[in-house]
Amino acid sequence: MAIHDAVRAALLFLAASLASTASAEAAQPLELHSDVKVDKIIVAEGQSKHVLSEPDVVVPGDRLVFRTAYSNTGTQEVTDFVVTNPLPAGVALDPSATVPAEVSVDGGQTWGHLAALFVTDAAGAKRPAQASDVTHVRWVLKSVKAGEKGEVTFNAIVR
Repeated sequence: MAIHDAVRAALLFLAASLASTASAEAAQPLELHSDVKVDKIIVAEGQSKHVLSEPDVVVPGDRLVFRTAYSNTGTQEVTDFVVTNPLPAGVALDPSATVPAEVSVDGGQTWGHLAALFVTDAAGAKRPAQASDVTHVRWVLKSVKAGEKGEVTFNAIVR
């Protein structure tokens, strides 16, 4: 399997499994739906625009948008609901995009703002974490009222 095929397979698996994992962890009436799109810039009639499409083929440098839509289908408000998304190994958080409030650079063991996190390099030296070190992103939804819908997204780049 080529590396690009492996990344594509990981993306499709991740998109299919994110919602079921988060739903299984939450014994609450919050429905989740996750997907991944490739963000292409198309130039037509001298104007450039972003077009999101299915990730049939991905190559290094492709920009991706990961989205988790949520909907409270219950009759009660849901509070402090956590949505956690792991990044596939062949994908890095896009350093030029808005970074989610909380990220992990150690497989989800610790969380914080990217600027406050550190990693240890192969020589044992500590250095500030970078977007390429991020292994997981998460959001804490403080309140989702009954019937409310929304979404969280993050941008990434195929390595």
